[in-house]
This record gives sequence, C-alpha cells and structure tokens, in this order.
Amino acid sequence: MRKNKNNYAVWSARIKRPTSNNFKNIGSSINIDKRLYRQDIRGSVVHTEMLYKQKIISLKVKDKILWGLNRIKNEIEKKKFKFDISKEDIHMNIESRLFDLIGEDAGFLHTARSRNDQVLTDLKLWMKDSTNEINNLLIKVIKTLINNAQKNIKTVLPGFTHLKNAQPISLAHYFMSCVEMFKRDKIRFNNSLQSLNENPLGVCAISGTSFKIDRWYTTKKLKFEKPTNNSIDTVSDRDFVLDFLYNVSICSMHISRISEEMIIWNSDQFNFIKLKDNLTTGSSIMPQKKNPDTLEYLRGKTGFSYGSLISMMTIVKGLPLSYFKDLQDDKELVFKSFDTLKNSLILFDEVLKGLIINKQEMLKTAGKGYTTATDLADNMVKNLNITFREAYKITSKIVNLAEKLNLTFEELNIDQIKSIDKRLNYEILEQAELKNSVNSKKSYGGTSFENIRKMINKLKKEIK
Repeated sequence: MRKNKNNYAVWSARIKRPTSNNFKNIGSSINIDKRLYRQDIRGSVVHTEMLYKQKIISLKVKDKILWGLNRIKNEIEKKKFKFDISKEDIHMNIESRLFDLIGEDAGFLHTARSRNDQVLTDLKLWMKDSTNEINNLLIKVIKTLINNAQKNIKTVLPGFTHLKNAQPISLAHYFMSCVEMFKRDKIRFNNSLQSLNENPLGVCAISGTSFKIDRWYTTKKLKFEKPTNNSIDTVSDRDFVLDFLYNVSICSMHISRISEEMIIWNSDQFNFIKLKDNLTTGSSIMPQKKNPDTLEYLRGKTGFSYGSLISMMTIVKGLPLSYFKDLQDDKELVFKSFDTLKNSLILFDEVLKGLIINKQEMLKTAGKGYTTATDLADNMVKNLNITFREAYKITSKIVNLAEKLNLTFEELNIDQIKSIDKRLNYEILEQAELKNSVNSKKSYGGTSFENIRKMINKLKKEIK
C-alpha cells in the first residue's frame, strides 16, 4: 500500500489549526452518507470518463482512477473498507482511499467538480432509485386493495360521516377509495422524478468551471434527462428534497387515516375486523388482550414524516444563496423518511392481506341509524313527483316517528306511515332496503356493485 500524502483535511493548507474534536463529531456526516457510496463511485467513474474524453486527463490516469474506484467499491461491499470520521463524508473517505491505492494521480479525480455538485449528484441518483422503489411498493399495496375489493363487492357496511352512520356502502367501494389515495401518491412521486432528472454534476462550487467539460455526456451516462441550467441555483436548490419529503408525508398520512379507521373497526364496540395474531401484541397484565399495535405503529410514524418535512423547510427558509453547512442535514432527513415509509408500506400491505372481515356485523350495523333515509327521500321524488326538499321534510318526520317508537323503517305499519303523508306506501319503503340502496348508486364513482366491478377491471389493466 502506498503512503497517503493526502491523509489530512483537504483545506488544511489554508486552515492551520486542527478541527475541534467536538465539531468533528458533530460536523462529520460519514455515518449518514456512507449509504451513498454506490452513487458516489458511479458519479466519479462517469466524471473520470468525461475528463478523459475532453482530454483533461490522460488515458493512463483515467485507467488508474477507474481501477481504484472499482477496488474501493468491492472493499465497501465486502465490508473491508474502514470509514474514517476524520474524513468527514463519503466523498473524502473514497478520495483518501484512492490516494492510498494509486498515489498522487488520485488528485486528478476532483478536477472540474466540487463536493457541492458531487453530493447533489449522489443524492439525486439515490433518490431516483428510492422513488422507484416506493412506487413499486405502492403498486403492491394497490393490488392488495383491489384484491380485497374483488372479494367484498357485496359486503355491505355503513359509510360514516362525522363517525356517524350515514349511508350503506360496499366494502369494496371503501377499499377502492383507498386505491385512489395511493394512486395520487404514485403520481406525486412520479412527478418529483422530473426535478430529480436534472443533472447537477459540473456546476462545481457555485460558478461552474473554466475546464472544457461536457455536461451532456455525464447527463446521458448517469441517465439524467438534462443538465441543470444555473450553477448558483443548482448548489442552492433543495426543492427536490422538499418535494420528496412532502410526498412521503402525504403517503404516510394516507396510511395513518386508513390505519385509524381500522383501529376503530377492530375495537370491541365495532367488531368489523380482526387482525391475524402475528400482527397483534398482548398485554403484560390483561391475558385477554390482542392489541392492534401494527396499525398504531403505522399511524404514529406519520408524525416523524411531518417532522422531517418541517425540519427541512425550516433549514432552507433562512438561507441566502448558495451553499451552507446547514444543508448537510438533508440526507439524514431523506434517508430516515424513506426508510420509515418503506417499512410502513411493507407492513401495511401485510396488514391488508391478513384482514379478517366480520361481514355479518358490518351488515347489522349498516341497518342502524336509518342509513337509507336519503333513499327514502329519493324514492318519494321519483314516485310522488315532489321536490327533494319536500321529500326531505317528510322523511325527517318518518325518521322522528320511527326513532320515537324505537322501530326500523320496515317495522312501521301502513297507518303509521300514512299518518305522516297519505301519499306514502310500502313500495317506497321497500325500495330503500340496504342492498337495494347500495346497488342503486349507479352514478359514475358511486357504490353500486356494477360500478365497482367495472372500476376493478379498469384498474387491473392500469396497474401492472
């Protein structure tokens, strides 16, 4: 092994005193950004090839650098690489090791680039891969929801507004509403790929470079769509980080809302669903308990996602252009948010696949609270040729009477019905039966069984 003459901070020629140990421990990011090693080496390989192509470095230097970078990658993957906190970050750890391996020629690698554009390139490459990974997990969740819907087209439960029984719906329609949430999440993540597809490499520290580099070459090789337009903005920009953290927050919020509903459904008061035993926990004192901790975990992690977004917005909001040390925290926020959402989506999919549905209890509860009252009013409009507002008032009187007598609509006799309005008859009431109510909602986007079947078939073709 060659002796590394550059085994010191790169700026030590200017800064004479050693870095404070306290600041070194706080300021070093190697424990966070070492997961960027693949992207860092990939970017360095392409940058080196570009420097050779532009006749900025020789073939000999290029080959030595590429050999060294490949060796470093193998060392890291085989866990033989020693990360050094004194080298601050993944970039300087790799560069320092490159000096060990090939000597002074390693110094050519950093020609026409800065750590400012280097870290942005690494992070964007990582986030592109991670965004695609999240999209694949979203597709899995969507497919599970569609599968659950297909099994429960005729399962009737109460739809809630204000957590009060509102109208009967199909459980499949509920699952398909969740599909719409995650479809929007997928669209948001796909949209964020647009800003991630702009290549920062070559803008250097702030002003670009005097070397005759080819940013279109590195753009193509790194599979970006185009180079960024302005060197100042590129170094300053963390909008793509904010976009990602926002997308993670919204997706986490969707998981949380559904988890909250399922926690309620799982309660003894509702008893709509049960979770498989491997997705519950017990109590240290109450032997009978089966707690929905998986759903509570999913609900709780949303707060962390929100916190990461607000933290990043707070970091950026007071920064002049262009680069400041404050921005170093972007990677930790992105990595942890990604890890949390990834784990949440995997667990959420497992929960959805393991739901045990109490169809009888759902149907029984759907019949409580006069949930077909709107259907009754609609039927009056259709059969009695009256306005909806008049039908609404008549229906309200029927509900009040039934509630006073502690009877359902079906249990009211003809005399009681006609005491409200002589035009009423049993036929109008019969049309408001639960399943008839659900199946009558044939408007596009409604809960009728045929609508749901069509939507399931449509989405099966879209989601592959």
